[in-house]
Amino acid sequence: MRYYILSFFLILGTVSGYASDRWTIQKDGSLLWKIDNRLPHSDHIEMSGQKLSVVLRYGVDASAAFSLNRSLVFPMLRMKPNKTQDNLKQRFNVNIPGMITVNDLTLTDEQVEWVKLNGMMEVESSFSTVYRREKVPHAVSLHRKMCPSPEEAYYVEEYTFTNNTPRNIRLRIPSLDIRYETPEEDGVYGSYVIEAKTLKQGVFTLEPEKTLTFHVVFFAHRRGEPAPSFSPEKVFTKRESLLEQWRNHLVITTPDSVLNTMFAFAKIRAAESIYLTKGGFMHGPGGEAYYAAIWANDQAEYINPFFPYLGYDIGNASALNAYHHFARFMNDEYRAIPSSIISEGVGTWHGAKDRGDGAMIAYGASRYALARGDKEEAQQLWPLIEWCLEYCHRQLLPEGVVGSDSDELENRFPAGKANLCTSCLYYDALNSTVYLGKELRKPTAQLNKYRSQAAELRKAIETYFGAEMKDFHTYRYYDGNTLLRSWICMPLTVGIYERAAGTIAALFSPHLWTNDGLLTQEGSTTYWDRSLLYALRGTFAAGEVDKGLEFLHDYSQHRLLGEHVPYAIEAWPEGNQRHLSAESGLYCRIFIEGILGIRPVGLRSFSMTPHLPNSWNEIKVNHLMAYGNDFDIMIERTAKGYHVKVTAEGKKVTDRYISKNEQITIKLK
Repeated sequence: MRYYILSFFLILGTVSGYASDRWTIQKDGSLLWKIDNRLPHSDHIEMSGQKLSVVLRYGVDASAAFSLNRSLVFPMLRMKPNKTQDNLKQRFNVNIPGMITVNDLTLTDEQVEWVKLNGMMEVESSFSTVYRREKVPHAVSLHRKMCPSPEEAYYVEEYTFTNNTPRNIRLRIPSLDIRYETPEEDGVYGSYVIEAKTLKQGVFTLEPEKTLTFHVVFFAHRRGEPAPSFSPEKVFTKRESLLEQWRNHLVITTPDSVLNTMFAFAKIRAAESIYLTKGGFMHGPGGEAYYAAIWANDQAEYINPFFPYLGYDIGNASALNAYHHFARFMNDEYRAIPSSIISEGVGTWHGAKDRGDGAMIAYGASRYALARGDKEEAQQLWPLIEWCLEYCHRQLLPEGVVGSDSDELENRFPAGKANLCTSCLYYDALNSTVYLGKELRKPTAQLNKYRSQAAELRKAIETYFGAEMKDFHTYRYYDGNTLLRSWICMPLTVGIYERAAGTIAALFSPHLWTNDGLLTQEGSTTYWDRSLLYALRGTFAAGEVDKGLEFLHDYSQHRLLGEHVPYAIEAWPEGNQRHLSAESGLYCRIFIEGILGIRPVGLRSFSMTPHLPNSWNEIKVNHLMAYGNDFDIMIERTAKGYHVKVTAEGKKVTDRYISKNEQITIKLK
């Protein structure tokens, strides 16, 4: 079988980037788009705080002028009928510099020099027209900086003007006061006020080489309640403090700067999208649609098992809260738990019926509990895990695999009466629960039952789903499936490798692989990053490390430095490649569970099977915050395998030499 070979891209290196890259990585880890002649260009990026999210649609036109359209979402200001997407939203397509005059003239001839992304957005540009009869190149510089408040319901833009001429100039800043009021009957909590204001206005004389800074705030609140108390400088300071925390926890260092940088950015998007609702902290996918709500796939399955490694308290709190919300719907009749709990926890969505949600929750909750390393939390989650396993067991078909009404794609593509994804998640959950049950001293008979069920399920997965598809020794996704599907990667992520070679060949064959990632189904034009991210994790876990690196690097280069940056996306064409948050958590799990081969086996222990590409001599991970510890991992290549060093708080935990593909168990204090 011949594969696509992408070594050409690897040869070009990872510091300067491809010739076609629009963005470059800076020494401080930020991304810079230095404006050249490839104009016009536009893009969109989402940033979030605890009480709002903002999608910035930005661009530079053919004349090199900057444009910005802000789409604000206020998840806790609910609109009727209070369904999933009924968040208060407002777009502001207002040109702030276009309202300012210099020496009584409107600023024109803007020339953007660069745009920077670093967890905030910054833009540097200049204007030439400041005198009536004289055009002075770069007469006035403008530095824009923007981000949402981490804790309050407002978004800030900072504008700093610099006088580059030898003479004084006079700036007029208007009193911007845009105000919308929603009808009383449209809001769950009555009428809402949405506003935009300048916090400084008037006429100012600016001497040569001096600067003037002012801020514009965009915010919303219930009518009759006070607006937020604005402190723009503190917003930027608090945002930077959060970014610094995320940068300094779970730090990946590989020989590939593209991977290191995309991992650092993925931590931002994964962690920022958490909202303080009346139902507690809730991680939300975002995308101008999915907030103040949780899903069995995005939250319970995808991102919650990641949070313990990052050590972000609010992330862990949101994970535990999500499982508690799902636990509210356990019932003696074993009716399916809702797929989503919406509207700050007061409603549910179950539109695709049972998507395999019980397996998703059991998989995520058991892995989260183990990696979190908190026995009290694990005790709280045990009844939910136990219930979900029993629910899945009751859904077994005569063939021994788990039946469900649909899958996480919610009938966008066929999934049959039983799909591969659900059975694999259930299989992994059974194994994780055995490890967790040991820690909690659950009855041996119960744990033996789970072991037996896992063994039988593994056989059933092979018998029911194992198939020859397009000459690949791989899996069919459901009974009757004749087209290759991207979710055939699932067995590789749960330790089932009997068909690994054929499955990996199928995934990265022309039937499924495109320049934009994996097609959901052979012959379609639809791609979803989530299945690609699982596939990359599984490829490394199965030991196909060099092939995994080729495609991981190519994907990361495309998402980080290409035309739509800097995060993993949801899908195309649906959602226009929104930067949904949980996908970034899945990206990070490629490194934790794929390259490092980490699998939780206890509250203070994990197994590890390192998988270093042949071109790498080492990988370092600093400040993993899981298993009740803050620890570091260093893996170095040796002639026969790897040298593995694990330290916690400066003290040696493990220092040993292992052979390639050898699994070891690390026990922390």
